[in-house]
Amino acid sequence: MEAEQHFLQLVKEQLERVERLKNKPAAVNFKDQIVIGYCSGDGIGPIITDATIRVLQKLLADELESKKIVLKEIQGLTIENRLEKNMAVPDDVLAEIKTCDVLLKGPTTTPSGGSAKNIESANVTLRRELDLYANVRPVILRDEGIDWMFFRENTEGAYVLGSRGIEISDDLVFDFRVITAPGTERIARAAFKYARDNGKKRVTVVTKSNILKKTDGKFWSVCMEVAKEYPEIQVDEYFIDIMTAKLLDTAERASFEVFVLPNLYGDIITDEAAQIQGGVGTAGSANIGDRYAMFEAVHGSAPRLIELGLAEYANPSSLIKAAEIMLRHIGFIDKANKLATILGEANQKIKVTGNVADSKCLDITEYILANL
Repeated sequence: MEAEQHFLQLVKEQLERVERLKNKPAAVNFKDQIVIGYCSGDGIGPIITDATIRVLQKLLADELESKKIVLKEIQGLTIENRLEKNMAVPDDVLAEIKTCDVLLKGPTTTPSGGSAKNIESANVTLRRELDLYANVRPVILRDEGIDWMFFRENTEGAYVLGSRGIEISDDLVFDFRVITAPGTERIARAAFKYARDNGKKRVTVVTKSNILKKTDGKFWSVCMEVAKEYPEIQVDEYFIDIMTAKLLDTAERASFEVFVLPNLYGDIITDEAAQIQGGVGTAGSANIGDRYAMFEAVHGSAPRLIELGLAEYANPSSLIKAAEIMLRHIGFIDKANKLATILGEANQKIKVTGNVADSKCLDITEYILANL
């Protein structure tokens, strides 16, 4: 039967993937020169990327002068070039990205319809090609004492085989959900390590293991095994439905610190958390693997702002926030803290609606530069 053969092929591929995960490369160690690549992307991408690079140039002036850090512009990750070459990420662009230690990426447009319908998201391609298994998103509300960090598994769960389900008949279809022990272990270890390194005392695992007993049950049990190595950290489990409610519970939500969760739940919860913070225009994120890492805005390329002639009102805070997360990743904690404080002050002075700010991009950028 065709469906049976399809399923067997998926199982074979995933078993092979598990074996590859068990032989993972050693994590990169940022001791020598660090190369930060940056791609402007599409739409408002060049505007907010330019603002972010200006901020980094001032904040890292000494490191850039001593060549401890190198900023390397990577061109070609544009919708025009991708359509011309009919590739989500052209080979020459990917090769340049792989010469860098970390990547700061502006938002890119995912084409739809017509001859472009087979070009997938550049983000999806980069996550796969660079094995960026941890999607990391911070959310901070200082007035409430909220300092959340989300570790969303990026390569498994409900999304990994999202385009490879089976239609048995007009009345019956299947999609597949994948959880592996080594895949869960590495996202759990990333979350617990972050908690220990940053003085956090609580890690919350978000599942629906009471219903999805095999997949979410495996995710929970592997997280608990990793937790044994971090006895000073409290670990608890919340189901995804009650977790969405708890983020709205102003009496309790500040007690949460670090979250670790499968792909789909992470997609839902982090958007909710970003909205609580002030909207997706304020949220940055990281995609981290053992060798490479990519830092980006949560929002898209906002082509409508370009069409309406409002590009200069694009809020650069999301990508600047991503740069702050990047600084923490490469070990510049004090500089990241300084940038976080000033960025928070800047956002308190403006009203954010979606990707648009009352103040122009240049105004926000100049405020940050003046206070660094």
